[in-house]
Amino acid sequence: MKCGGRTTASRILLLFLYLSVEAFQVCLSDFPRIWKRSPSAPPPGSIVLPLSGNVYPLGYYSVSLKVGRPPKLYDLDIDTGSDLTWLQCDAPCTGCTKPRDQLYKPNNNLVHCKDLLCSAIRTTGNEPCKTPHDQCDYDIEYADHCSSLGVLVNDHFTFPLTNNSILSPRLAFGCGYNQHIPGSISPPPTAGVLGLGNGKTSIMTQLHGLGVIRNVLGHCLSTKGGGFLFFGDHPAPPSKISWVPMFNLEKHYSSGPAELLNNGKPSGVKGLEVIFDSGSSYTYFNSKAYRAILNQLRGDLNGKPLKDATDDKSLPVCWKGAKPFKSIDDAKAYFKPVVLSFTKNVQFQIPPEAYLIVTKHGNACLGILSGTEVGLEDHNVIGDISLQDKIVIYDNEKKQIGWVSANCDHLPKS
Repeated sequence: MKCGGRTTASRILLLFLYLSVEAFQVCLSDFPRIWKRSPSAPPPGSIVLPLSGNVYPLGYYSVSLKVGRPPKLYDLDIDTGSDLTWLQCDAPCTGCTKPRDQLYKPNNNLVHCKDLLCSAIRTTGNEPCKTPHDQCDYDIEYADHCSSLGVLVNDHFTFPLTNNSILSPRLAFGCGYNQHIPGSISPPPTAGVLGLGNGKTSIMTQLHGLGVIRNVLGHCLSTKGGGFLFFGDHPAPPSKISWVPMFNLEKHYSSGPAELLNNGKPSGVKGLEVIFDSGSSYTYFNSKAYRAILNQLRGDLNGKPLKDATDDKSLPVCWKGAKPFKSIDDAKAYFKPVVLSFTKNVQFQIPPEAYLIVTKHGNACLGILSGTEVGLEDHNVIGDISLQDKIVIYDNEKKQIGWVSANCDHLPKS
């Protein structure tokens, strides 16, 4: 997770999610019901939204969404590694970095404890609601120890559909009035997080539950910055997509087992469960896989004019050339792809431009890190750097994850 720069750890693995009924007491309102389509009627269309951001130097991709009546624009960090969407809240807000006029202001629209979505964020051992009409509070902590505390609210989200109509359902999300950021992490540049995981509180799950969109989403992140996010129908030729089964891992998109290949041959590292997480800037492997990748890359560099750049602290492993690199294109010729092989020999190719960054010092640094060293234990995470220039599809209806190489610089045609 990234509350700030997302340069240390991913947003996967919500460490705790519980209810509190003591703070932020204001008047309550029932969770509104909105129209549901007939089971035989097709969803009205799909949603395609432009993205901003990059892996380096920003460390995140974000989308601007209109929330409220009248609608107000908020920039949200897209995150397939968690499911709860939240905005910095004018409540008053502790740990919020946005000016007050850019904070979300609740207006008698809190979610009751009796609501099913409130039950979805309650975990064993948490203090139960005192009455069904209490407000539904949340407290989430992410893998990098950032956290957000607040209350669930519901409000209108405005989505433009590709058929030129407008969708404006009421959806539940968090109004976060206490954000904690560890001292070494920069404050968040966005107004909050767009949770796209497959848990019950996810925006995607709610849209599908209302019958207004297919339960399919995805993204295309450009190496040049920006890209697009989509809900509903995916904009990729079906015959060219590589598909793998989706594990039933709550709130996350995971697949496996995968085997790490070394220049097309087995590396001896297999059985890897892989989480696809747009909430992580970089890619993380467990210690065994990380060592194998590092050994492979160092072996491939033997005899080439690159040296360790130990004075560059941008990432743990960096290399320098005879002269500073100006772009990835200058550096990638020295490196070979990292390849994950899933069942039925479905391969996820990570070319050099999808695991290297060129820093302000002109060095090439490895954007694959040891997840074990940052507290992810044995989990393996494919982050933004390795998701670039691919349409990545999370098909919750068919329980599969797909990808295909693509130009992410422009929005797909309707």
